[in-house]
Amino acid sequence: MRPAQSPLAADRHSNRKLVGTLLAIVAASAVLGWGLIPLYRVFSKYAGIGNAEARAGPQTLRAQVAAKRLVTVQFVGYADSVGTFEYRPQVTEMQVQPGRIYQTAFYAHNLTDGPEQVRAVPSLQPEEAWQYLRESNCFCFQPQSFAAGEARWMPVRFLVDRSLPADIDRLSMSYTFYDAPESTARR
Repeated sequence: MRPAQSPLAADRHSNRKLVGTLLAIVAASAVLGWGLIPLYRVFSKYAGIGNAEARAGPQTLRAQVAAKRLVTVQFVGYADSVGTFEYRPQVTEMQVQPGRIYQTAFYAHNLTDGPEQVRAVPSLQPEEAWQYLRESNCFCFQPQSFAAGEARWMPVRFLVDRSLPADIDRLSMSYTFYDAPESTARR
């Protein structure tokens, strides 16, 4: 017969078990946190959400025009850092033929008396159309640096794939300007 455990020994055993469980939870959380970014990228690419193409950078566009089909593309520009930038599209709407390459531009003007670095984040509506939009040149690919008072036109070169479903006849491309982390750190 084994002697009965003292209450102190039982508490130690219980505490060790609790510490082991908590360490396992912390380790599992660290592994999950480390793996979420690559998992999200894979998920986004295969689910067709987000703008994996814009993050990937420029693409080579090959025109294969869809005869007799027109799609309306609307352009919208938002400056999240309200008051520090004037920001607008060159045209607000364009009729495009799927498969043909088009170019437009967005105007940005730094209204501050110091240098600014901003990032444009693209968005497309309807979201399922991302897989049919190809951008070969876009200011959204990398942060943009502006000197104090600088203004310039920034090009967007794109193609709407001719395999765009027939029920989608209107796209809305918007780009929101955000202060890049480097700009906010200087303030």
